[in-house]
Amino acid sequence: MRPSQFEVVRDPLWNNIRLDPEALAVVDTPAVQRLRYVRQLGHAFLVYPGATHSRFEHALGAYHLARRALAQLEETTGTRLDGGDALAVRLAALLHDIGHYPFSHALEEAGLPHHEALAERHLAGGDLATRLAQIGAPCETLLPLIQGRSRAPLAGLVSGSLDVDKLDYLSRDAWMCGVPYGVIDVDRLLTSLTLAPGPGGGATLALTEKGLAPLESLLFAKYQMYRTVYWHHAVRSATAMFKRLVRQAIAGGRLRAEAIALATDDALIHELLQADVHGLARRLRERQLAKRALDVPATELPIATPSWPATDPDLVERVEDRLAAELGAQPGGLFLDFPAKEGMLDVDLPLVKRNGTVERLTGLPRVAPELYRAARRLRVFVLERVALEPKRIVELVMLPREEVARQVETGRGLLSQG
Repeated sequence: MRPSQFEVVRDPLWNNIRLDPEALAVVDTPAVQRLRYVRQLGHAFLVYPGATHSRFEHALGAYHLARRALAQLEETTGTRLDGGDALAVRLAALLHDIGHYPFSHALEEAGLPHHEALAERHLAGGDLATRLAQIGAPCETLLPLIQGRSRAPLAGLVSGSLDVDKLDYLSRDAWMCGVPYGVIDVDRLLTSLTLAPGPGGGATLALTEKGLAPLESLLFAKYQMYRTVYWHHAVRSATAMFKRLVRQAIAGGRLRAEAIALATDDALIHELLQADVHGLARRLRERQLAKRALDVPATELPIATPSWPATDPDLVERVEDRLAAELGAQPGGLFLDFPAKEGMLDVDLPLVKRNGTVERLTGLPRVAPELYRAARRLRVFVLERVALEPKRIVELVMLPREEVARQVETGRGLLSQG
């Protein structure tokens, strides 16, 4: 490959994306090409028909924005960035989703390891690892950036409050879903990036004052996208059904978690349809989704809510089965859903004032918790109509994990009074 070789890819969001030689060296490896067949938004296409874009498109977009951000930082600071550090950031942006499961984050919710933890499997072995070694960007350089463990000055471009992942996926998801909610001023944000003194005497990614307004727009865009797209009731119903399907297949020995991590969307659905013991895969395929029997905004719940409905899939499944039995629903036909993403609206970024002083952002972090609560909803989905008392479900969900587990283990009725 000649050092000057590059290619330009046409993208509906960013127009021209230039792939430099290092990106070209890895983009055609099987591990990266798999991402063409992994949808970015999981089952959101059942609600927004245009939401069929892939992790591959998103990866190219993140790479493109990383190149732009690095160029802007050099212009803003008047300093030539270290070539090795810049290369690592560009490739980490390109490969940040390399370990991603099919169907977005549903399988992480179902109890499988997070996709960042699976990145090493791809970066350290096979064709991709060989190519990375050849261009001087081995796994041990990229993995800390992808997993958010790096203390390098530019690490915030890959994993941080204002990383290129967010800038691309919010813009791309809104564009492909046909909604106006995720629109952010990416150009203004990029031109507002700078470097500031960091802990230990090093440098860290920072924002100038002119970036405050577009940063606020990013915060609200993320809130609106979660509320209207990512946590849309039909998307969450499909996600709940899909999680139960995969968990049943793993428990029954029909699927292995290790194989799922390497699958594509269509391959996984094919496997699930082949062994559709309860007919749930067919229902999902034909969009016969479970309907809402309960839908309560988190703003009507106590501020401090237990985390187990979002973090303990084993307990949730046992609770669902018990509730189905108590309410007379068909086995496996009731789904409890209370998604959580703690810190999703947090902002942890130094602000460089016009006089050169550096301070922490204060205004935005104060509104983040309330926006987060406003985005969340507690729901119960059912495949057939049941009569339930919302008050009893809310009381159950508000119990500590240990108390719920004790009630399940002792056989006590979850909806009984007292």
